[in-house]
Amino acid sequence: MKARFWGTRGSLPTPGEKTVRYGGNTPCVEVRLQSNDLIIFDSGTGIRGLGDELLATGESVKAYLAVTHPHWDHIQGFPFFKPAFISGNEFTIIGPQSKSFTLRKMISDMMNKVYFPVQLNEVKAKVNFRPMKEESIQVFGATLTAQYVNHPSVAFGYRLDAQGKSLVYISDNEPFDREVAKSVKNVERIVIDKYSKGKGDPNQRVFDFARDADVLIHDSTYTPEEYVNHVGWGHSHYLFSLKVAREAGVRKLVLFHHDHTHDDDKIDEILDRCRWEIKTRGHKFECVAAAEGMVIDW
Repeated sequence: MKARFWGTRGSLPTPGEKTVRYGGNTPCVEVRLQSNDLIIFDSGTGIRGLGDELLATGESVKAYLAVTHPHWDHIQGFPFFKPAFISGNEFTIIGPQSKSFTLRKMISDMMNKVYFPVQLNEVKAKVNFRPMKEESIQVFGATLTAQYVNHPSVAFGYRLDAQGKSLVYISDNEPFDREVAKSVKNVERIVIDKYSKGKGDPNQRVFDFARDADVLIHDSTYTPEEYVNHVGWGHSHYLFSLKVAREAGVRKLVLFHHDHTHDDDKIDEILDRCRWEIKTRGHKFECVAAAEGMVIDW
């Protein structure tokens, strides 16, 4: 597999001289299987650059787009994804849905004529929709598995397995706490029910989901100090990301969904802290911070 990062930022695009190294675009990760088949995770503003590169090849595109959830930073780039406007291309959009919205509505509402000049039914590429629950499906020659994560609205983490290689992509996820769950109002009941079962650490579901993954891309929005004032917002601090990587036995952890208030220097500082924790505690996994243009090949 090969992963290339086109957008690494959470919540809000942050262009500017202080975010050049890690990037200011919102989530989008390109994954290529050994066959070169294309799977895209999320369509934040980073997908625009991916689209431009795909267009430059002059070849038709057939790909899967796995959307984690309908928050703006994860879908707002789709209307600017040029390959969707080219006849002969085909995209299958995968993602969650609930009683209040369908997967198709998640995309079409964003392209309503009130907000955008071209509506979804006017794009020229063939666009299919494949709603998912907690299940596994075949995607080209790989197995794609979805699992609910702890985040406002229905949100998925994804696991991709192919030919003995694995990737886990959990862009938005908060440590689940049973006491906190009693007071939150914006998390779907199905998520609370699934994570509240059992007597042990409810986050074991996440540890098991990421078990032995070659690469874990995980939400690391906050520092532990910042997280205290953001409980219930649906995001993790870097110490929890380290815990997931350790408990799951992954080989490489990628810090992702950088907070929009963190400039490059702050992300450097967070990465240094993580590597210090890994070294002093004797963990065996590698840790890097996601940066636009970064490629991981394994």
